[in-house]
Amino acid sequence: MSSVPDGKKLIRSPSGLRMVPENGAFSSPFSLDEPQWVPDKECPRCMQCDTKFDFIKRKHHCRRCGRCFCDKCCSKKVALQRMCFVDPVRQCAECSLVSQKEMEFYDKQLKVLLGGGTFIVTLGTSEKSETMMCRLSNNHRYLFLDGESHFEVELSRISSMQILTDGTSPGGGSRASGMLLHYKPMGSQDVQQLRMEAADDKKVASLWLAAMHKAAKLLYEARDQ
Repeated sequence: MSSVPDGKKLIRSPSGLRMVPENGAFSSPFSLDEPQWVPDKECPRCMQCDTKFDFIKRKHHCRRCGRCFCDKCCSKKVALQRMCFVDPVRQCAECSLVSQKEMEFYDKQLKVLLGGGTFIVTLGTSEKSETMMCRLSNNHRYLFLDGESHFEVELSRISSMQILTDGTSPGGGSRASGMLLHYKPMGSQDVQQLRMEAADDKKVASLWLAAMHKAAKLLYEARDQ
């Protein structure tokens, strides 16, 4: 195990090399823990095709679900960024499809969230609104809102998220136009409401909101693990 300057460390697990935060409390809220592997003695046959294992037909564990498969049913090596693996790792067919879909979030939508969008922000039931730039922090743990004032929302303290839509997209469909959050501010157990509505550049705001919707799905999945 070795450390690197940006507060992360390289560790080796049975599944492969992982680059994780020095302090586990600073892990990305989208991250997943490694699964417990099904013990070898409990899987005499492939859990997909039921092929019996022997000296020739070896067993392999999927790095995402921990289940046991033959080489044919667990041959793909796919990036698994939610578990911080440095290199692509072996996954079963079902898990590899999920991981491949998540790669789009990390390659595209996460960059949109880090870039930010401009919104008209209203806190609680206040009649006062403020135009603010909203972006995801580099460690993925906070939403930063900057305007004349500044405040942060910790993703782990968001209790509900609703994407607001309008009917102005090409073809007459709905387009994301805003977001309604309920969260607990740091040091408080009282739920605060935050309403964000797209400001001037509605296209950029809509893309940011669509990316945030995907992020919410990963966030809730990580909580339910």
